[in-house]
Amino acid sequence: MQNDTKVSYTVTCPSSFRDAVLDLAKRKKVNAGDIARSIILAIPFNVISEFSDPGEPSADDREKVVLKSGPAKDRPWARKPRLQVRIPSSGYDIVFIRKALNLALALDRGDFSFTIEDKKTIRQENKNALVSSEKLKSIEEELDKMKAAIAMMAFEPLPNGVTCREEAMYVFGFPPFSHPDKRMIINRFRMLATIHHPDSELGSHERMSQLNSAMDIFRRDAGFH
Repeated sequence: MQNDTKVSYTVTCPSSFRDAVLDLAKRKKVNAGDIARSIILAIPFNVISEFSDPGEPSADDREKVVLKSGPAKDRPWARKPRLQVRIPSSGYDIVFIRKALNLALALDRGDFSFTIEDKKTIRQENKNALVSSEKLKSIEEELDKMKAAIAMMAFEPLPNGVTCREEAMYVFGFPPFSHPDKRMIINRFRMLATIHHPDSELGSHERMSQLNSAMDIFRRDAGFH
């Protein structure tokens, strides 16, 4: 039985690529997920996998959004350009979806063509390719458990923000009466920022904002930069 439950993917990509996909979707009166799904259903996986990947956006390619929650609510924030793609499977990775969308753009421009094979042949080839994705499913389930564990262990954001050293110690996860040195503070900040940065899968605007506030307090009190 086919699983029609749709999975949402956040596909980071160059802004020019995002705009081209959205323009194609608008002209075809569909959405980015419909385009990706059509390519995946119509073209063998190996063809998509071998197609060029537009890649991640460059460091200076960012889109401006306004934060909707947390202490920094209503403030502008520059993030990686992205497409929200909903398709009925969790067996794909972001690069594969980007390649499928890039292939769709090439087809639209006339830069790529292919012969439609027998549907049964394509379906079998794609089914064989998905066998490996089933192996990934158990890995994804373990990752989900890890994400849930991290979310449970992450500090609860303070309702009034971080205003003193004691609160900074709480946010960084240090015991209240400990005396972490500069190296310990910097290493802990880097580790937590990797987890809570808004660009990560577990990202949180509110937690990242409070981490920055706590770091500012440590810098002020310890006099380091």
